[in-house]
Amino acid sequence: MKHEKADMITVLGPTATGKTRLAALLAAETKGEVISADSRQVYRGMDIGTGKDLGDYVVNGRKVPFHLVDIADPGTEYNVFAFQRDFLRAYAEIGERGNLPVLCGGTGLYLDAVLRGYRLQQVPENSALRQKLNSFSDTKLIEILKSYGTLHNTTDIGDRKRTLRAIEIKAFEKQHPLSGKLPKINSVNFGIAFPRETVRRRITQRLENRLENGMIEEVQRLLQSGLEPEQLTFYGLEYRFVTQHVTGEITYDEMFSKLNTAIHQFSKRQMTWFRRMEKRGTVIHWIDGEMAEEEKVAACLQILKQASFK
Repeated sequence: MKHEKADMITVLGPTATGKTRLAALLAAETKGEVISADSRQVYRGMDIGTGKDLGDYVVNGRKVPFHLVDIADPGTEYNVFAFQRDFLRAYAEIGERGNLPVLCGGTGLYLDAVLRGYRLQQVPENSALRQKLNSFSDTKLIEILKSYGTLHNTTDIGDRKRTLRAIEIKAFEKQHPLSGKLPKINSVNFGIAFPRETVRRRITQRLENRLENGMIEEVQRLLQSGLEPEQLTFYGLEYRFVTQHVTGEITYDEMFSKLNTAIHQFSKRQMTWFRRMEKRGTVIHWIDGEMAEEEKVAACLQILKQASFK
């Protein structure tokens, strides 16, 4: 059975499974360009801790084009709203060049924002409106909310705070209508799967390698550049625990132990998210991570042969 016409390839998987390399190899085979869906690789100077293995993009001596890496300054907030905006821009530009977008990453929320096609808009708090609404009864608030149209989320009327927020969002959307629609994207999705114990071993080995190759020095540089420790710990995982070590809160051994455990837990959460995506209808073709590069690419290309691309 043939797929509907496809217009994108997606490569996903938990941390330390080789997603970037497979995405680059597939892009090289399909005249593609990679769009990163990683919530931390957007930051300049945060290279080792985020796993920005730029060498992975070099295939047969040629650098595969990639997007949404090194586009924000450390300390600034980059979120799913900004990602969706930047993704759509990159997706359109790649299409205009006649090339194929290859989405790659492990940030489930970012992947979902594209693959499930929901339109996002960041709505600020409206204190003046809230002050006005606070004098109304719950019944009146529900009446106001319903005046904006059919309720898509009935839980919004079961809690006063949620009702207030829902009215705030509806009022904002009425004043700031979204321009244009999200393009309908039909992606052929690949996930990289390893046995759980293999993932654990790969995570620990990669952590050891990163620590030996400058991750502590990277954090020291970021702190010396003017970032506060709290700003770095906000980014979690490597930046949280290495910062705690650099500032003298914990020893090297404590840092390694806590960080290793935290990354394993993060990997499990990623897999939980991907399984939930599948339950919601996202089809993921899981590729055996133990295979050689050439075998992985061949397995993906075999599946792609069944998909006709726009």
